[in-house]
Amino acid sequence: MTVIRPAIPADVPAITRIYAEAVRTGTASFELDPPDEAEMAARMHALLSGGFPYLAAEINGALAGYAYAGHYRTRPAFRFTVEDSIYIAPAMQRRGIGRALLAALIEDSARRGFRQMVAVIGDPERQQPSVVLHQAAGFRRLCVLDDIGFKHGRWLDSMLMQRALGEGAASAPADAEPACPPSP
Repeated sequence: MTVIRPAIPADVPAITRIYAEAVRTGTASFELDPPDEAEMAARMHALLSGGFPYLAAEINGALAGYAYAGHYRTRPAFRFTVEDSIYIAPAMQRRGIGRALLAALIEDSARRGFRQMVAVIGDPERQQPSVVLHQAAGFRRLCVLDDIGFKHGRWLDSMLMQRALGEGAASAPADAEPACPPSP
């Protein structure tokens, strides 16, 4: 049975191993060198301190995967939009863990007041399971940025997908600034 729960600092060693494998062998992340535990702990702390969700999937007491939402972009107008990241341990892939993490991440992000979620999928041709996962969760394809990154000796595309959270754009967020008055 998969348990989805908030990630905690004690998860950092397992998170670091999962992510390191993805960086070294995969193309989902455009990072070239795997960060160490201290860097991964700092990243987790920054997200949690910023009010973003960070989740862990556990099976029989072992960390099987993790997911988080963070800034899509850092400029203030983007403050209601998050980008999701999901990583699953190689031995645990194709067991519905990603689906469970993404569903919980969408729910948690909406509860925190975020209105849009963006998926940035590196190398979408080889990451079709991620594309299908996001489509099944209500994301729509926006575009593909051709040859935007270079890793493992080849150019990689990146696909952008998006879905609304909660009310989406149907209303202004409670703490949004008032609309600008019309120009004279």
